[in-house]
Amino acid sequence: MQSYLCLRHLRDIPLRSPHPSLSYFSTNFSVRCYSGYATNTVTSASYNHQRFYSDKNIRVSDFRSDTVTYPTDEMIDAMRMASRGDDLYNEDKTTKELEAYVAELTGHEAGLFAVSATMANQLAIRTHLTRPPHSVLLDFHSHIYKYEAGGLASHSQALAIPINPLNKSHLTAQEIKSNLISSDDIHHAPTHLVCLENTLDGVIFPFSEIVQISRIARERGVKLHLDGARLWNASAEKEISLKQYGQYFDSITLCLSKSIGAPIGSILVGDQKFIDKARHFRKQFGGGWRQSGLLAAAANFAIRKSYPDLIKETHTLARHLANGLQSHGILILKPVDTNMVFIDVKPINLSITRLMTKLMEHDILIENSPGTITRLVLHYQITREAIDKFLWIVGELITE
Repeated sequence: MQSYLCLRHLRDIPLRSPHPSLSYFSTNFSVRCYSGYATNTVTSASYNHQRFYSDKNIRVSDFRSDTVTYPTDEMIDAMRMASRGDDLYNEDKTTKELEAYVAELTGHEAGLFAVSATMANQLAIRTHLTRPPHSVLLDFHSHIYKYEAGGLASHSQALAIPINPLNKSHLTAQEIKSNLISSDDIHHAPTHLVCLENTLDGVIFPFSEIVQISRIARERGVKLHLDGARLWNASAEKEISLKQYGQYFDSITLCLSKSIGAPIGSILVGDQKFIDKARHFRKQFGGGWRQSGLLAAAANFAIRKSYPDLIKETHTLARHLANGLQSHGILILKPVDTNMVFIDVKPINLSITRLMTKLMEHDILIENSPGTITRLVLHYQITREAIDKFLWIVGELITE
């Protein structure tokens, strides 16, 4: 009997082994892959029940995202040692330690553990915006604008003013200055908040530009929030401490389930008054924790394990992958500053679906798309051997 499911949802299956997805089925089953863009079924591939992830032998190499890392035995051991208090009663020691630790790393007074970076970003926006009408300046390509389900409008009743950077990479101080609304004209919604993102599509926001934007925001009395879901990557690559970044922002979101490798969660940092208010909104959003210590322990372990050295190693591997793909004639669409490689396979007469299907035969997963462009994301559970196998498969496809 065959069981069909979307590869995107493999991780939702209950676990019976260290493998996060494939351990709940009979010896042979078929995986039907759907496009990451919610289109029709595109292909299928067979998997064997022995193809499990384990700490000793990672058999499946997953390039779809850096959120696909699985808890290692070491991480689970750390979780077993966590406190088991109720966080809503402010009684969980491990959660408080995590919040204080990340706040200290960033040079801020306090931190708040949230279920996701989306929630942390929305909490920050809601907490900063207290005097409507108000508007928010942000990058047209940013996660807050494009991928948070319109939360800025629905949660905070704010007008989003998206800017499409002329340099196609990051916002500039001049673009922020030109678009700030500080007029008392009753026809306008004054700018009360600017949101930046670092990294964005794996590209590092220039530190000097951050300094200038922060200066402009403070001169105008405008709050500055950083969606730093992958700030760990920028910090590790540029060897600029989180505290150096932190001094220029009123609040920062740092994701724990992406490059850091924890199972779940993000931290929002800011001053104590800000975090106290954000904690109130977190409850209103339905995000209050009970026994959160186990998840906080996993995050504590992951930070110390991954940052900065393991994260920086993934950047080296990403560049190795990009260089190899480029040598095969594949276009690299964005600078490979950190752990993301955006590719276009049109020059070698391939589709992403064809590439994905061939890679799956060799236990390599990538995000599907209906055309010739996709994103490859590296993380600390991707090996050099997996990348070399990836490049070999591309070479085989070219010569077919």
